[in-house]
Amino acid sequence: MFRFIESIKVEEQKAVLLECHQKRVNDTFKHFKKENPPHLLKIFRELQHVENGLFKLRVVYDLEGNYEFEIQLYSVPLISDFQLVNGDNLKYCFKYENRQFFTELKSEAKAEEIMIVQNGHITDTSFSNLIFLRNKTWFTPSTYLLNGVQRQFLLKNNQIRETEITVGNLKTFSHFRIINAMNDMNSGIIYPIGKIINPLG
Repeated sequence: MFRFIESIKVEEQKAVLLECHQKRVNDTFKHFKKENPPHLLKIFRELQHVENGLFKLRVVYDLEGNYEFEIQLYSVPLISDFQLVNGDNLKYCFKYENRQFFTELKSEAKAEEIMIVQNGHITDTSFSNLIFLRNKTWFTPSTYLLNGVQRQFLLKNNQIRETEITVGNLKTFSHFRIINAMNDMNSGIIYPIGKIINPLG
């Protein structure tokens, strides 16, 4: 039985981008021709969360409507270095709980985190989408593994632009950052492009 996850940012007692998360859950059920997806707002209200600060609400669910959840304090990660790795055969169009393939790719890398390359194109890290800075504009790869909720939100609001980013043109960008439900344009670390180890190039 497939299980899926949603990691939802809870900041100052508010669930962030909850409608986007619910749409992804609904779309997952629709794709597999299932009904009655978990209601994320109801789950959030069940928490009766009254603490201020930054938290991650993690919801794990299956296609039969079963779910479990937990909430915990969250801190923005500081990653020492990144490595380009080949993931030509990797598919991750749904947010599956089983992430063994990412674990295996990371175990073979010499850096703390990986950037997955497919057919010479940059996609995502093992847990996030990516954006890259050229001059004063942030770009996200048009070749992604998972079209994350934060990525969709930033594109919709014209805060980032989509473009082709390859191993070959990577050095035309000066900096990069990770984006996901927990890390937006106002949080997270801006890394210089030199933080990327490039054994593929």
